[in-house]
Amino acid sequence: MSSASAEQATGPFGLPIDASLAADVRVGLDSVERVLLEAVQSEDPLLTQASKHLVEAGGKRFRPMLVLLAAQFGDPAAPGVVPAAVVVELTHLATLYHDDVMDEAPVRRGQPSANSRWTNTVAILTGDYLFARASDLLADLGPEAVRIQARAFARLVRGQIQETVGPAGGADPLKHYLQVMADKTGSLIAVSGQFGALLSGADQRIVDTVTSACEKIGVAFQLSDDILDIASEAEQSGKTPGTDLREGIRTLPMHHVLAGVGSGPDDARLRELLVADLTDDDLHAEALRLLRAHPAMDRARADLRGWAEDARDELLTLPDIPARAALVGLCDYVVSRTG
Repeated sequence: MSSASAEQATGPFGLPIDASLAADVRVGLDSVERVLLEAVQSEDPLLTQASKHLVEAGGKRFRPMLVLLAAQFGDPAAPGVVPAAVVVELTHLATLYHDDVMDEAPVRRGQPSANSRWTNTVAILTGDYLFARASDLLADLGPEAVRIQARAFARLVRGQIQETVGPAGGADPLKHYLQVMADKTGSLIAVSGQFGALLSGADQRIVDTVTSACEKIGVAFQLSDDILDIASEAEQSGKTPGTDLREGIRTLPMHHVLAGVGSGPDDARLRELLVADLTDDDLHAEALRLLRAHPAMDRARADLRGWAEDARDELLTLPDIPARAALVGLCDYVVSRTG
């Protein structure tokens, strides 16, 4: 922070940040919440109920928070900032409705998913409705904002398709995986930072830097989730360990094992398990045990640190204001959460 004596407060993810900035972000998020609830209203009672389902289930509001932090590099009270934060959250929520249908997920944020509570059709159409509501708000932010969002949405769809079909023959599976992460997760997080800086009137160099750093932060968060899915216990993460493993989803540590990172007496057995059906509890437990002890986990943590450090280095070229310190703190947090 620019002032070592600045009063501190608890910010996102429990991080210490400047008290004045924390208050500004809280006020901004309250406004985002109000506009979100207004945006999902419909003349149709079922559509309103289904649209409010995930909004009222809560969530970290990570993307709106990034919009508000990035806006600190310009005028954080600029009229487009809060609507832009609502746009990115509506887009994110819409993708969750569609994801739950594709994954046949029964639960989302501790509540029955929309597809299990109603039907797949209702869930898909609700996601479409949220995309439409985001577009309606976006139209007031100007053609450049529309173009940015459209390109990010194209990346989201491309990433989902690439994840679904897998790498082409002869392609590097790890490179393919990282591109999927950048498209599916990093793109909308990048837009969050971009919208905040752009719509607050920040200098173009700042807009470009924040955009690039936020995409790297987004990828880093996804990679840390990959590691936590394997390394954490249920009481730590709130999730069943090895969920990706059981569902046959190859994440960063698994790609490293299959690429031959590290060596040991159990390598052949672990590689055999990683290409097998791990819905069997005993086989799943064996694979999880071997994977936790494999050098690929250290390699995955090193990759995570690389993404976070690249984002941190970019952020440190920005003006030294409390928002910069908060964003740098996110880079540190994403590494520390994996132990």
